[in-house]
Amino acid sequence: MTIDRVAMKELLEKGSDQDLLREMLAFVVARMMDVEVESLTGAAHGERSPERTNQRNGYRMREWHTGVGTVPVAIPKLRKSTYFPSFLEPRRSADKAMIAVIQEAYVHGVSTRSVDDLVKAMGMGGISKSQVSRLCEDIDGRVKEFLNRPIEGLWPYLWIDATYVKVREGGRIISVATIVAVGVNTDGRREVLGTALGPSEAEPFWTQFLRSLTARGLRGVKLVISDAHEGIKAATRKVFHASWQRCRVHFMRNAMAHAGVKQRAMVAAAIRTAFVQETEEAARAEWRAVADRLRAKFRKLAELMDGAENEVLAYMAFPKSHWSQIHSTNPIERLNREIKRRTNVVSIFPNEAAIVRLIGAILLEQNDEWAVSRRYMSLETLAGLCDDPQVANTAIPAA
Repeated sequence: MTIDRVAMKELLEKGSDQDLLREMLAFVVARMMDVEVESLTGAAHGERSPERTNQRNGYRMREWHTGVGTVPVAIPKLRKSTYFPSFLEPRRSADKAMIAVIQEAYVHGVSTRSVDDLVKAMGMGGISKSQVSRLCEDIDGRVKEFLNRPIEGLWPYLWIDATYVKVREGGRIISVATIVAVGVNTDGRREVLGTALGPSEAEPFWTQFLRSLTARGLRGVKLVISDAHEGIKAATRKVFHASWQRCRVHFMRNAMAHAGVKQRAMVAAAIRTAFVQETEEAARAEWRAVADRLRAKFRKLAELMDGAENEVLAYMAFPKSHWSQIHSTNPIERLNREIKRRTNVVSIFPNEAAIVRLIGAILLEQNDEWAVSRRYMSLETLAGLCDDPQVANTAIPAA
């Protein structure tokens, strides 16, 4: 308590300093976090106590945008759990980006009736282009810094997927592909690695995107997980020396198209017997046996299984403890659903910059949430993977 009073007195003596308010706010929030963390650990910082249940594990920096300016906040990390300050708002940036995009659409006269109604409901009538520009500049700077940050360390697993949004361009409304990449590093942490916009999911677009990730430092990729798309497959071969995993969930949907409605449950159960095998060798043997049993009645389905064996079962060459996480694009599907939910509110974007603004803010906040959550994969299993010389990988530089 004496130390706190001394620190506060020093701040008050700096009354002529224009940064006084920010420094005082930083001091107060640091004390607030100390109190919250103390309740989680059972002891004060540096205190030896038999009642202690957890330990601190360093800090992570985050900028807190307030009415008196940007305040750097050092958020304590814990060894056995996660901590996020109660006074910070995890979803604030995406909400501001949503408002900015809606305002921009409204100002430029390209919003739909639903957006017009939303503008009125939020009380945003009478907004000006200068107001929108100021808000957009604030968000764009943070999003740009996040999307262009260096990628450090090794990233054994990479999930990539795409979704489509509508944008007004040259007086026409067109659909553009929005691709997102999520990776897991050797610390077992998930991060959003990047996003990009393009007119289609053609192979040159995917190649350019993957090379932009390697240019920022992405390396150590062992397995790329995505839907079955020739553009992704070709780009993966061109940019990475890595295996490719076809999303198992999407494959099952494609396979069911070759079976009658009444036979689909039986066919699905038969195929899944390969997925419950204990080893890769047993799974491949069962896969071929199932294809042979189905061949007489479902010839096209059996041919599909013949051609997809290596793609659908690629994940089984990796640690078994990871199988449930790397056999499909499910880890990124939830993120894409959130993107869809937010972009559907806007309906038609006024320009591509507005798309990057909103989606970038959503990705930034998801990344923050993952940063304070538990590890996605254990350090021990990832260490074993990275030490395996059979899965060594080197990125191919851009031509």
